[in-house]
Amino acid sequence: MIFSRLFFLYLFLPVCIFAYAGAGKLKNKNTVLIIFSLIFYAWGEPVYVFLMLLSALVNYSAGMLIDRFRGGRGDSIATFAAVAYNLLMLGIFKYSGFVVENINAIFSSSIPVPDLRLPVGISFYTFQTISYIIDCHWEKVETQKSFKNFLLYITLFPQLVAGPIVRYSNIGHELENRKTSVSDISYGLNRMILGLSKKVLLSNQLSIIADSMLENIDNASFVGAWYGAAVYALQIYFDFSGYSDIAIGLGRVFGFHFDENFRHPFICKDITEFWQRWHISLSTFFRDYVLYIPIFGKRRKYGGLFLVWLCTGIWHGASWNFIIWGLYYGLFVFLEMKIGKKRMKKIPLIIRQIYSKIVIVIGFGIFYFEDMGKLGAFFKTIFGFGGNGFISIGDKISVVNNMYLLIAAVICCLPIIEGFKKLSEKSFPVKTVISFSTAIVSAFLLIMSSIMLVDATTNPFLYWRF
Repeated sequence: MIFSRLFFLYLFLPVCIFAYAGAGKLKNKNTVLIIFSLIFYAWGEPVYVFLMLLSALVNYSAGMLIDRFRGGRGDSIATFAAVAYNLLMLGIFKYSGFVVENINAIFSSSIPVPDLRLPVGISFYTFQTISYIIDCHWEKVETQKSFKNFLLYITLFPQLVAGPIVRYSNIGHELENRKTSVSDISYGLNRMILGLSKKVLLSNQLSIIADSMLENIDNASFVGAWYGAAVYALQIYFDFSGYSDIAIGLGRVFGFHFDENFRHPFICKDITEFWQRWHISLSTFFRDYVLYIPIFGKRRKYGGLFLVWLCTGIWHGASWNFIIWGLYYGLFVFLEMKIGKKRMKKIPLIIRQIYSKIVIVIGFGIFYFEDMGKLGAFFKTIFGFGGNGFISIGDKISVVNNMYLLIAAVICCLPIIEGFKKLSEKSFPVKTVISFSTAIVSAFLLIMSSIMLVDATTNPFLYWRF
């Protein structure tokens, strides 16, 4: 099931909310959420819902074994077995075809390439279970004794299929003890509508421009390639952050407090800061669970850094461009580490802003092209060797025709809402006006998004691919 569909917005979600509100005790509310979460997932993945249930059972059992054999050999065995199982399932469904294709290409063999459909959300719920198992082993969290509560943690539909990666340590206590206030519901619905409008009113429209510029990269001009990659960066941001907004908003409606996943990344002054603001749940996962893995028996600062970025690239997809993309960002983070924070701050701000945006735009170009030939053509074009001129008439027409959309997209990248929040804290009248205005704007955005979705074909969030 897709958030950006009228069926979800006007049937599934209202029925779920009313059923949840009328369930009474918290344990009954949890049952309602589990049922609706399984329906939500099975709507598009009727077979793979059993794979998710198996994952929940395996990891719940491993957690219980860790607790039973705490500090002993059984603890380590259960931890290793659970993590190995999770990575094996992810590897089989997400990477087996890619691995076999490359083996065939290198050794001129003809091993049949597995044709497995990627289960939606497997990357997200797998990382959630891994974080739970490791945190249990490290004694950072208490083992969840109730399978029902653990199943809710895994299947909770707001963040099930495309994140953010919600750690058990963040919401474990809310599985058994939470309340939802009127302000929670108001905030949650407004946040959900904001995310929906990011997807429908901005990302979907920007995708048309990006594809028109980049799909025929062999014939793109210098400006056209840069323009297309920049628009694609905006498209991806509003798609990814839009889903996170919906997930965070829906979670709040049901009493859960998910951490922020995007904090206006394009206002960053360097690449390190960009990744402190972009897909925070993923970057912190790798920081906490991969960065300090011993390499050849020792913890190696820079070796761990590049391992993190290699994993970050691989996580995004079974394609060489994602691996290049991960190592590309790892290289710039490495260079900034070598320069040092103090020396980076001495560089004029305008230079850092220009530098970071150039690196980011090129990075999203790498992210776009899974075809290595087209990726090569993209690099040639952005560095002036494409042979198609500096700018085309089509580029100028596209910019002029989409000027208002582009301006709106750039403005919406700025922390405007946070500014209004600070302003509302100054006095009650101001807070009242802002609250009323927020309700009006949210209603308008919902109506506009709904109109845009009436004749829309299926337009899933891009992170469903991962």
